Order: sequence, then C-alpha cells, then structure tokens
Amino acid sequence: MNIGLIAHDSKKTLMQNFCIAYRGILSKHELYATGTTGRLIEEVTNLNIHKYLAGPLGGKQQLGAQIAQNDMDALIFLRDPNNPKPHEPDVNDVIRLCDMHNIPMATNLATAELIILAIDRGDLDWREMYR
Repeated sequence: MNIGLIAHDSKKTLMQNFCIAYRGILSKHELYATGTTGRLIEEVTNLNIHKYLAGPLGGKQQLGAQIAQNDMDALIFLRDPNNPKPHEPDVNDVIRLCDMHNIPMATNLATAELIILAIDRGDLDWREMYR
C-alpha cells in the first residue's frame, strides 16, 4: 500500500515517534512524505521514504496530485489545529481530495493508529481493487 505522511512543525516529533512505534508495519509499504517530515522520519527509523518538496513549498500539492490520481491508499496528516498556517487552503485541498477519492485519512494520533493497525490486519485491502 502507498501511505502518505505529513506533519506540521509542532507535530514532527510526534510523527517520528509514531513511525518508530509502527516501523514494522510501515516497512512493508511504500511511504511518501513531504520533504522535511520524510527526512526526519528517515533519520530515526531508517525507513525508505519517497520525499516530495517541503509542505509549504509544494510538497502538499505533489502529494495531492498522487491522491487525485488514486495512487495513495492512506494518509496520516498530523495537523496542529491550534495554529492555523498561511498555507491552510493547501491543507484543506488535501483533505478534500481524500474525501473525493475515498482515501482513509488521519489528522491525529488516535486515528493514525487505527488506520495503521487496519492496514496491518488487511482491512484496507479493498483499496487494491479500487485502484
């Protein structure tokens, strides 16, 4: 499965810890991330990550294009709801694309864990047929 990973600055350490905890599951899949998030995850996990540009510099749009082409199976986007970003419209576009293309998406740690465990159990194997 193709799994996208994005984290706002204040959530990057949380994303690193999430990826450390679920490294065994994540290592079985293709991982895509915005540039800085991907680099930080690689540094602590040794997972192979396809990195896009940094989020505000076009990485979210690159990931969005992959979603629009139905080439993403799940997205974990750890957002900071307390600090709106100037590029908030890009964030909303990614969320809208996931909704349009039935891509399971987590915006917090609890939902991220549910999605990653569901992937491991095979609950999202229907995505393979959907593509």
